[in-house]
Amino acid sequence: MKAQIRKQNPAATPDEINRMVEQYISLRPDRPLSEQYINYLDGLLHLDLGTSVYYNRPVAEIYAEAIPWTLFVMGVALLISLFISITLGAFLAYYEGTKIDYILSTVSVTMNSVPYYIAGIFLLVIFAHTLGLFPSGDRTTMGIEPGFTVEYILDVLWHAALPILSVVLTAFGGRALGMRGNSIRVLGEDYIRVARLRGLPSNRIQLQYVARNAVLPIYTNVMIQIGFILGGSIILEQIFRYPGVGFYFFRSINARDYPLMMGGFLIITLAVIIAITIADFTYGIIDPRASSGGGNHEAF
Repeated sequence: MKAQIRKQNPAATPDEINRMVEQYISLRPDRPLSEQYINYLDGLLHLDLGTSVYYNRPVAEIYAEAIPWTLFVMGVALLISLFISITLGAFLAYYEGTKIDYILSTVSVTMNSVPYYIAGIFLLVIFAHTLGLFPSGDRTTMGIEPGFTVEYILDVLWHAALPILSVVLTAFGGRALGMRGNSIRVLGEDYIRVARLRGLPSNRIQLQYVARNAVLPIYTNVMIQIGFILGGSIILEQIFRYPGVGFYFFRSINARDYPLMMGGFLIITLAVIIAITIADFTYGIIDPRASSGGGNHEAF
């Protein structure tokens, strides 16, 4: 076992290797699976996810520290990309068939086809290693005092800028094209013509009728993306060495740190289930036709 651990962790000291061996032995893999499963469920009920073999810290403590940072980076990126997508999609629908529609649609398709990790590597090489405008890793500058100070907040934003930008650049295109198609479809609906014939203000038509109905198909997709926020950051956080949920989850796989790995699986799975459940319960509020079983009609 020591040889295997030393091969997986060549930088580990003899004391660290001995500690990892003790951690693996304490897991007691020789016990019956039913007993191990019951003990694991008992630990979950007490919010005990076990102790990390690699970090020698409680798994719950590690992920409790990492979750806010991942939510910050991926959440901000999602909000920015969503705002750009809705705005750009509505703009393209308004100028359908024009030269600017073709240009921006081409840009959206191109950016949507670029994987976020490729954009991340490109941004890292150009703006961090070549120009030195942004840091190449970590959450904050070493030695800075945490707190609600301007210096600390700006430092956090400085370190998170490239990860956020890499997600935004590759995420807005698909939703913008979806919003464009939805807006064009909604603009051709009969209830839009009726609203205009009734003399309703154009602002009310654009916001209450066009925008609201065009955003509906995007809503479920956004909620699913929220669920995958914690799991979708694995490669991104490795590229930028950003210690979040994905960073520790990837480390657990490399180090065969099973308690940390199972904790990551559990957190990511729960996030997806909760987000989809919220989407199911709230979609009927946003679109009353879904809860009433109505067809393709609009209430005025």
